[in-house]
Amino acid sequence: MTAIFKRELKSYFHTMLGPIFIAAILVFVGIYFTAYNMVQGYPYFSVTLSGVSIILLLVVPVITMRSFAEEKRSKTDQMLLTSPLPVTHIVLGKYFSMTAVLGIAMLITCICPVIMHFYGGAALLADYVTILAFFLLGSAYIAIGMFVSSLTESQVLAAVGTFCILLVLQLIDGVASLLPGSALASYVCLFACIIFIAFLLYAMIKNMFISGIFGLICIIALTIIFFVKKTLLEGFFPDMIASLSLISRFDTIINQALDLSALIYYVSICAVFVFLTVQTIQKRRWS
Repeated sequence: MTAIFKRELKSYFHTMLGPIFIAAILVFVGIYFTAYNMVQGYPYFSVTLSGVSIILLLVVPVITMRSFAEEKRSKTDQMLLTSPLPVTHIVLGKYFSMTAVLGIAMLITCICPVIMHFYGGAALLADYVTILAFFLLGSAYIAIGMFVSSLTESQVLAAVGTFCILLVLQLIDGVASLLPGSALASYVCLFACIIFIAFLLYAMIKNMFISGIFGLICIIALTIIFFVKKTLLEGFFPDMIASLSLISRFDTIINQALDLSALIYYVSICAVFVFLTVQTIQKRRWS
């Protein structure tokens, strides 16, 4: 894993991709920091990161699009797939190299709260917790982008797909508020989700029996709940969709509330999409 990590990290700085990624984040951090914290005198660096968070939607697809798509297109992935290294080590090496590039940008931004402290005081603990949350948010975005890249040979499709997914996650709170909250609507939406997940499971494991049993059990359980205690489904689907939001949890931390569940959620998202990427590559190795 260390060899993959070093190789990938060097590749980001042997080209302009790594420096451009870091520079894009730092430029917008500098703009918002100057405008909000230095000129208008806001005492919290979280205000700056709140404005910069939208920039991740643009820069993350750029750094993740080549992680697997480019190697699949140029067929250099065959060297990795036939190597004795476990797929998990390959994926983690690539993932940690991308988060390291993001981490460099975050380490540089750590100077900003210190500057604020010397110019009139700053809530250093709250500011550094916010920087940590921003790093984990970006890491979750990177995990999603890496998974999308593992699904295609086109860097353009990987970038566009990642951007679209991240944009939906950015707007998901507004989307959830528009969804009907009746028990019947929740039942229908959850039914459709179960069918989709069952097909996705089949696509991953190629076992009709297991995916079919999984879908059937979930549908039976959902139907029982609908007829026995319908009130449990009222508003359930909109709330479930809203709970997937990444940015709302970041907003909680921005409001100076140390929400450990948000940090755990970000780490969980990273783990889930790294796992999905491993399964995708593992399937390719044995196909």
